[in-house]
Amino acid sequence: MDMKILEESDLGSARECSLGTTRVDVLIVAGNARSLIANRGDLIREMLERGHAVAAAVPRADYLPEVEQLGIPVIPLDMARASLAPWQDLRTLAALWQVMRRLRPRVVLGYTVKPVVYGSLAARLAGVPRAYSLITGLGLAYGEARTRRARLLRTLVSSLYRVGLAGNRAVFFQNPDDQAEFLARGIIPAGLRAVRVDGSGVNLQEYPRCPPAEGPMLFLYVGRLLRDKGVDQFVAAAERLKPAFPEARFVVVGPHDPRLPHACGAAEVAGWHARGLVEFVGGVRDVRPWLARCHVFVFPSTYREGIPRCVLEAMATGRAIVTTDGPGCRETVLPDDNGVLVPPRDVQALAVALRGFLEAPERAARMGAASRRLAAERFDVRRVNRAMLEAMEL
Repeated sequence: MDMKILEESDLGSARECSLGTTRVDVLIVAGNARSLIANRGDLIREMLERGHAVAAAVPRADYLPEVEQLGIPVIPLDMARASLAPWQDLRTLAALWQVMRRLRPRVVLGYTVKPVVYGSLAARLAGVPRAYSLITGLGLAYGEARTRRARLLRTLVSSLYRVGLAGNRAVFFQNPDDQAEFLARGIIPAGLRAVRVDGSGVNLQEYPRCPPAEGPMLFLYVGRLLRDKGVDQFVAAAERLKPAFPEARFVVVGPHDPRLPHACGAAEVAGWHARGLVEFVGGVRDVRPWLARCHVFVFPSTYREGIPRCVLEAMATGRAIVTTDGPGCRETVLPDDNGVLVPPRDVQALAVALRGFLEAPERAARMGAASRRLAAERFDVRRVNRAMLEAMEL
């Protein structure tokens, strides 16, 4: 099947000019192009190897040229990921309906909020035989609801999920906390099958085990510079430990966009740079060299993660893990085996956990070996994909 980037205006001839078949078997409605490549790439390849014709719809604003390397038709759509604009969302629903009427998939799989809600609704309206949803974490809407607006947002998103999931054949959850939340809020309709999978998995060949790191203890954080991801907690812990352990290194790898919700402020980040206690690398295309250099991977997130992929990648390379005892994150650690869990937003507990590795450096290698074993036994992407494909009867 030839790959082509299909504009909505191309859909009338999509079957003849690009798909090489009268219909596609599977349409994936993606939250963004980057996640389609990084988190669903192995799943797409497995579908193709099983002989299924696959296409994907992605938000136009998040389109990346690298998506062409997946080898499937990709349809850019106008889809606002974060805003709640009813007329814009209705246009998204109509565009998805048109795509499905033209491509006539047997199966639709959506992930993240709007692809789940509007992808599921469009599938129902277009007469798609089977629709499935993948809940990859609950995000900001289900974080700490400290304001009336936040509580209203959570109520609205829950209502949208309830409507969207009503026509699904099954819904996939990446951790038990998200499944319990949906059950408690009555979001999952009676009779809908819920399937638990271990995150998006990690490709153990692409992230092979690395030898134990050498040199001074290096603590690594990988992620955007967002408060919900815990980078400010990481910096605060580093500032408490650096005076007593000046040789220790604290490294942050990830981009900073102060326009994002809950992003750290530009002045605050500039202050961190000026103090020089933490090294800021910025965004990189490949985190594996940094994973190889680090001794301990630190991810003090309070975001409603599914299961954080960055932690799975660190586990696969054989690194000890320090993360929060919260939804999604806690799934990656067997306490005192492959890492340490700390309470969310507790800088003192985080500093104590990191200090334990500085005082007993040998723990890093022992826990890192346990991380690799756990990644192979539970989080191998082939195992995760097999469970999803079996549940979708593919």
